[in-house]
Amino acid sequence: MLNVTAVGGCGSVDARAGEYANPLEELSLEQLRRRSSIKWRSHPADVLPLWVAEMDVPLAPPVAEALRAAIDAGDTGYPAGTEFAESLAGFAARRWKWEGVAVDRVALIPDVMMGAVQVLRLITDPGGPVVVNSPVYAPFYAFVTHDDRRIVEAPLGRDLRIDLDTLEETFRRTREQRGKGRIAFLLCNPHNPTGTVHTVEELAAVAELARRYGVRVVADEIHAPLVLPGADFTPYLSMPGAEDAFSLMSATKGWNLAGIKAALAIAGPEAAADLRRMPEEVNHGASHLGVIAHTAAYRYGDRWLDALLAGLDTNRSLLGRLVEQHLPGIGYARPEGTYLAWLDCRSLGLAPEGSSTDLAVVTDLAGPARLFLESARVVLSAGHIFGTGGAGHVRLNFATSQSVLTEAITRMGRAAARHPSRSNGPRC
Repeated sequence: MLNVTAVGGCGSVDARAGEYANPLEELSLEQLRRRSSIKWRSHPADVLPLWVAEMDVPLAPPVAEALRAAIDAGDTGYPAGTEFAESLAGFAARRWKWEGVAVDRVALIPDVMMGAVQVLRLITDPGGPVVVNSPVYAPFYAFVTHDDRRIVEAPLGRDLRIDLDTLEETFRRTREQRGKGRIAFLLCNPHNPTGTVHTVEELAAVAELARRYGVRVVADEIHAPLVLPGADFTPYLSMPGAEDAFSLMSATKGWNLAGIKAALAIAGPEAAADLRRMPEEVNHGASHLGVIAHTAAYRYGDRWLDALLAGLDTNRSLLGRLVEQHLPGIGYARPEGTYLAWLDCRSLGLAPEGSSTDLAVVTDLAGPARLFLESARVVLSAGHIFGTGGAGHVRLNFATSQSVLTEAITRMGRAAARHPSRSNGPRC
């Protein structure tokens, strides 16, 4: 595998911290519309796409340089070695003061969701329960269900945080039903779609409950690099009691690498034997170029990431002001992490979006998401696809320029004002 430490320019780019402008302001709408990814090709050109989790940024220079060096060298074979895991270990130590990424307890996986499926196969049985905190990332439902496991919801509280009483009751009830059968909890932190970042206290309580009820935790921590000012990310595996758990991590979200696949499954000390049972062919699904890109991001991408986080923080504040100005009555829960905003649009009084038990797909549109597409030409993710608690909401991706964000919310405000139920005011 290409040794990315030798790629010319990576170290020097990282040292030039002050030279990174806000990545969210570097590309024009015209440039973005030339992209061929799903975000920009799923709808007509008059639609502003603020739905799928892609950012409107250029590739981070250290990542681009590593990829160019690999292409120039014809280094496009199969991935090998431990540099990817080592790069994550270094990143975790720098950013989170966590030394818990042991290379001998890490496995290469194609991406986080395929990793979740593979880990759940190791620790649950066909037909067995997998607990989630709804509303939650829609593919949790599809991937778990399609792999013959059963979703059990433990909904978030009204404050969009883990409701520990509800979680304990769900664990207790599920344990009573399963007897000695295996149970898993698929944790999302930072939480998608709400942007909640779980605290040390919350995670410690989760670990204690999981131990008490014999539940194995699999933590999807793909958004971990994207914690905004005012919050701190705590790796789940750093918690006492999490020794038998797993973490799934990737540079995908932090550096916009969804199309260059690679991720890592990390086992706690008591889960190492389970991880060794993962079929060897699983790591063949990761792209060698993906491994090179993700390694470069973790090793050399800190300064670029800092510039991105500053831009996202600015957009988070701008979004709050825009919602207050153009969408009064729409609830905006200020996210602590990710670049995803969860908007409560129930005040619009739209018809219910259908049963949350239906297995939705991420492109399903109903309720306020359909209204905003048809009347404002802004496409968002519909809330019902995220499970119980999602109906009447939309998820908005604010990883775009301030001009696009401003235009989108202005359009949405006009559409909401024209809606006949708008005069009824906000609904509790």
